[in-house]
Amino acid sequence: MKVIPLHNNLPELIRKASTHNREAQRVLYEVFAPKMLSVCRYYIKDLQQAEETMLNGFFKAFTHLGGFKNEGSFEGWLRKIMVREAISFLRQQKHVEFPVDDFSFHNQPVNNIQTGMALDEIQQCIDQLPEGCKMVFVMNVIEGYKHQEIAQLLNISEGTSKSQLFKAKQLLQDKINSLNKQSNGTV
Repeated sequence: MKVIPLHNNLPELIRKASTHNREAQRVLYEVFAPKMLSVCRYYIKDLQQAEETMLNGFFKAFTHLGGFKNEGSFEGWLRKIMVREAISFLRQQKHVEFPVDDFSFHNQPVNNIQTGMALDEIQQCIDQLPEGCKMVFVMNVIEGYKHQEIAQLLNISEGTSKSQLFKAKQLLQDKINSLNKQSNGTV
């Protein structure tokens, strides 16, 4: 097992990496790759495609490292790059649709999804969502993007973002309820 040295001075490590220091870039990669892979995996079902997207994201990050001004979190900056790379990958692979639904959901309460499932089971349920719903769900619920930001990144209206989130939550809750019934033997 390889031990990754912890660097207490992240700004110095970033500065070195921005001067194309391969060792500093390697350390940054090893420190942040597991988290960034999970970010890409939220969006992309296939692990190998998620890994490829993550590698492309790191390439972009290292290419534009001079643009990081140590204002805010480096991890957050890197995470945004990974989200954009995942969205770009999905757009290239297939046409992601965001069907406009009935906006009557605004008057309905949205329940929090209740589950006793393991994280990998929840990820499998998320993977089964239609791509548009999945992207909006992950961006809002997991990444914390607001509907205005989602709309801007995906070139959709805020109403469509809200509609897709509502639909995703409904589909997830239905799937989780169905799986819970199956595991409890009540189906």
